[in-house]
Amino acid sequence: MTAIARITLLSLVLGLSACAVHRPPSPTGPTIPPTGPSTQPSTQPSTQPSGPVIKPSKPVPSSSATFAPPPGAASHWDGKMQVYVLDEQPDTFYRQRTYYRWSNGWSRSISPNGPWEETDIHGVPPGLSKQYAQ
Repeated sequence: MTAIARITLLSLVLGLSACAVHRPPSPTGPTIPPTGPSTQPSTQPSTQPSGPVIKPSKPVPSSSATFAPPPGAASHWDGKMQVYVLDEQPDTFYRQRTYYRWSNGWSRSISPNGPWEETDIHGVPPGLSKQYAQ
């Protein structure tokens, strides 16, 4: 074996031996009981009746905006469609730095004045595409 191979092998063995896991010594002082609810079953009967199980309801569209409004454009938040509706441009919407426009098909842009590129319903926020699908 060459000297380089021996040094490499020796380094590998020493490096791996340093990775050995050692169990910590057992505590010699008093043990502290765990805090919080007990995980063991109670031996006393429960005096409180169990109430009805409440299932979480479907999420309701937010009536308040969850995204930032379009910069410099008059708009209002539509909670059902989950987009901003531009007040001065018909069938133009905004969400997350993208403008969407309906004109016998969908198009999108990074500016309310275009340029517009055509897209399908997969490129439009779900609430907006559902509203125009009807």
